[in-house]
Amino acid sequence: MPITTRTVEYTTAGGLTLQSYLCLPEHAVGSLSGILVAPEWWGLSEHAKHAAERLAEQGYAALAMDLYGGARLTDDAAQANAWMTEALADPAILAERTRLGLKALAAQPEVDGNRIGAIGFCFGGRVVLDMARRGDDLKAVTSFHGILATPEPAREGFIKGELLIEYAGLDTMVTMDAVEAFRKEMDAAKARYHIDVFPYAKHGFTNPQATRNGEKNGVDLAYNEADAEVAWQNMLNLLERTL
Repeated sequence: MPITTRTVEYTTAGGLTLQSYLCLPEHAVGSLSGILVAPEWWGLSEHAKHAAERLAEQGYAALAMDLYGGARLTDDAAQANAWMTEALADPAILAERTRLGLKALAAQPEVDGNRIGAIGFCFGGRVVLDMARRGDDLKAVTSFHGILATPEPAREGFIKGELLIEYAGLDTMVTMDAVEAFRKEMDAAKARYHIDVFPYAKHGFTNPQATRNGEKNGVDLAYNEADAEVAWQNMLNLLERTL
């Protein structure tokens, strides 16, 4: 399906302008389900933008969120870590930026603001899971090789939608212990969730640039095309069922 794209800008209370990337089916006129896309720690990457484009091709309105301001992007792990650490320094920072993104997507004339989900990759997986933990009105949330730990665990009754975790079995950054801790957290919160484990996949497995980025930075990343496609279809199945 042909799509159209445009930049959606919004500004934090502190004056930081976020420049997110909106993708829509061509000739969309309204009542579309909306999907927020939270990128990896690199910033507003081509991977996140392409995910939004693919979602638009499936008939959704998708907003790839700028989480750092100015649509910043890097392929240097030290810089990415600095940006991520700054964003995580105070829980209110990402809470505000993602709330603004959710509000901006819901306000688009083509979007039904009552039918919104979110997906995230790596750091972005943590971002969208934390949105769910805070009680944001998301019908479905998918984390692809995302960070599962959080300093503020979910409380019973807060998570409104269904969660899907696409976990890389060879992930050296998010261990199986983290997965088990997440299970206990979600069970205690009485959340609806499902975890898929890809036993031969590594961190970043959905990103075609992951292997190159890993080699450049000495980080244990790798793209796995076959698993990436299965994980993507699992997400589409969830969206179809919930949105």
